[in-house]
Amino acid sequence: MNNLKQPINMKRILLTMLLGAPMVAYSANYYEAPAKAKKQEVAAQSTIKDLRPAPEKRLFRSEAIEKQILDLKSKLTAINPKLYWMFVNCFPNTLDTTVWYSNESGDDDTFVITGDIEAMWLRDSAAQVWPYLRYVNKDEPLRHLIRGVIRRQLACILIDPYANAFNIGPTGGEWQSDNTKMKKELHERKYEIDSLCYPLRLAYAYWQQTGDTSIFDEKWIQAIREILHVFQDQQNWNGPITNYRFTRKTEALHDTRSNKGYGHPGKPCGLIASAFRPSDDSTIFPYLVPSNFFAVSVLRKAAIILNDVNKEYGLASDCRRMATQVEEALQKYAVVEHPKYGKIYAFEVDAYGSALLMDDSNAPSLLCLPYLTDVSIDDPIYQNTRKFVWSEDNPYFFKGKAGEGIGGPHCGLNKPWPMSLVMKAFTTNDRAEKEWCVQQILKTDGDTGFMHESFNKDDAKDFTRSWFAWANTLFGELIVDMYAQ
Repeated sequence: MNNLKQPINMKRILLTMLLGAPMVAYSANYYEAPAKAKKQEVAAQSTIKDLRPAPEKRLFRSEAIEKQILDLKSKLTAINPKLYWMFVNCFPNTLDTTVWYSNESGDDDTFVITGDIEAMWLRDSAAQVWPYLRYVNKDEPLRHLIRGVIRRQLACILIDPYANAFNIGPTGGEWQSDNTKMKKELHERKYEIDSLCYPLRLAYAYWQQTGDTSIFDEKWIQAIREILHVFQDQQNWNGPITNYRFTRKTEALHDTRSNKGYGHPGKPCGLIASAFRPSDDSTIFPYLVPSNFFAVSVLRKAAIILNDVNKEYGLASDCRRMATQVEEALQKYAVVEHPKYGKIYAFEVDAYGSALLMDDSNAPSLLCLPYLTDVSIDDPIYQNTRKFVWSEDNPYFFKGKAGEGIGGPHCGLNKPWPMSLVMKAFTTNDRAEKEWCVQQILKTDGDTGFMHESFNKDDAKDFTRSWFAWANTLFGELIVDMYAQ
């Protein structure tokens, strides 16, 4: 991901114009990010005032979330005051600083930025509000906010199903010169399987939680058709020259693609190619295994909705058929024999016999398969894979004085992501391992009280992205799962 060059006050003007301000009362005011302090001067604040914006500057207030924060105060403070301090800072961060809700159009509409990048990623926006789903039946404004995220995501998919990140409107941006079919509505057009999976996961879970079927209208059906069209195109049945290509003038190898933008060829086998990873880095081999597992899961969820709500039996059958096709191909091409760990899942394959054995920190990853997909924690192949990825046999596993975890090319060598520690905690039934992960996470904040994209394995104060809302909210989700149940 890359920062927009527009000043943040200009973004506020655009948001106000395009969402039809004034906002409803509970959307609050625009959050002005504090000036960047020198990282080495940020003092530890584990027992003092939280670092949330002042109440009048928060973009959205959820009574249910505020109650949850207070309910955990005694328990978390008794464990470690810093744990509660970080939870207070992180859990509401998405609502405090990144969401703009409007119903001026007659329908819920929520635009969600990632934090320090003023654009809406389909993946990030779904993941950012996911931890709040459990509260929607206790908080009607929060339900409308999340419903608005889903409606906005469906609209984005209909603008361009190959795009990963969108502007609030047709405002353009710094990546308009990319050699792909850019539009002014797009912040970036990196095709990633997971960008189309996350909205389906969110919509299904919202429906399960609320029973609200109003989101499954013609816009929903058309979005499903677009997703299936993209996935079928990227199965390479007609060869490696597909409907998508991408190149960028850049010094970063992982920011562009080979073969005139079509990437490394993949043998048609049922798997779905992904030009880019969830990190927005280009794939080496086209079939990204974690994302294909994710596709299997959400296609089956979409089929349930299409069958039970829409009565679109043919479309539901198409989703189930593709899910089975991908699942069978995963078992045939994604499992490799490792000399030390036995059968494990590869990270990427090309179905010609090549496989990339590694893991990347961003989700979906091999580590987080049980969190995002239907792969069981107890799956023997997954357990072997989990041991592999959290070891120095994974070229992107880093361990140092400040901490350990999985990183990736996006932030470079020796930069593990705290997100990988969260996913390690989510994917174990061992309480002691979960507690260990939490204690490690508390050491990675660089004394800032927030999660970051990555940190130097030997110096946590050397980090990337001081305002990364997904990681913040994800940490909050983990703490609620562990201590509020």
